[in-house]
Amino acid sequence: MLIISIEILLLLVIIGALIFTLTNGLHDASSVVATFISCGAASPIKAVGMAAVFGLIGALTSSSAVAETVSSIIDIPPETGLLKILLSAVIGAVIWNLATWKFGFPSSSTHALVGGLLGAVWISHGIMHILWGWNELIGPNHHLIGVIKIFAALIISPLLGFIAAFILQTISNIILRNANFKINIWIKKIQWIIAALLAYSHGANDTQKIIGIMFLALSAAGYTSGHILQEWIRGLAGGVMFLGTLLGGWSIMKTIGRGIYAIRPIHSLNSQLASGGSIILATLAGAPVSTTHVVVGSVAGVGAADEYRMVNWQIGKEIILAWVFTIPLSGIVAALVCYLLTVIF
Repeated sequence: MLIISIEILLLLVIIGALIFTLTNGLHDASSVVATFISCGAASPIKAVGMAAVFGLIGALTSSSAVAETVSSIIDIPPETGLLKILLSAVIGAVIWNLATWKFGFPSSSTHALVGGLLGAVWISHGIMHILWGWNELIGPNHHLIGVIKIFAALIISPLLGFIAAFILQTISNIILRNANFKINIWIKKIQWIIAALLAYSHGANDTQKIIGIMFLALSAAGYTSGHILQEWIRGLAGGVMFLGTLLGGWSIMKTIGRGIYAIRPIHSLNSQLASGGSIILATLAGAPVSTTHVVVGSVAGVGAADEYRMVNWQIGKEIILAWVFTIPLSGIVAALVCYLLTVIF
């Protein structure tokens, strides 16, 4: 058995977390700008550049509520053994993200990270060290906490995106039924503002998940997270997310922007409004959600309101399967990694 220092293990966790953040940017940048590009409102380069900038602003100015939610789902003392769990979790999530990105599948980075954490904790310390939140849910106060809160957010947020987009598209069809085709020019211009809002909400929510992991790692290694250190971590995570967004995930863009429904400018606008609003609400509530799945839900929503027969529901079924399998599969990978680390180190 090899011996590894705490500092090296901490460094490996930080590097793994940043690699995960990069793959998260690859995944969700595609979601943020997919409809924006497919309806002809912006070129791919300009759209991705805008998303990267406003995503970075969101990462730097957001609160820590989402980070606290992610870090609270495991009940492990802040000791060196926690570093092994965190490293296993991010490796499991990165492997899943890279696999789904390679095949152009709009999977959830949030699902993958949560699955990685659950798998690593389960095999190393047992199920009793996972904060499920059942007792709090059925208790006298009836509040959401732990894994239950995350699961509820991951399930409800795409449905909220779908419903909001459906309503917006229905209203638009009534208001614009006699509108001239030239109105698309204005709709495309307005989309720059709404797409920036969606990119900001993505940066504010998604970077917080990995920031929570890095805070846990620093605490486990004996470092106190002072204000200056917190700002450095926030800036580092935001910068890597910025880079991942710039690299983009073009195959996933095609799936979301063209594979679900034939997107026109008004569809894109309503989808962005529904998605951005849903993610901002989740961030304020401290709930980590999947930007990709919220956007997919909103695209299906505008399609269902416009002409439901033309929606490619088969892709929706495939994405639902991904929702079901991402957490257990990334958890299994993380559990295997954790076991190997235990044997080797």
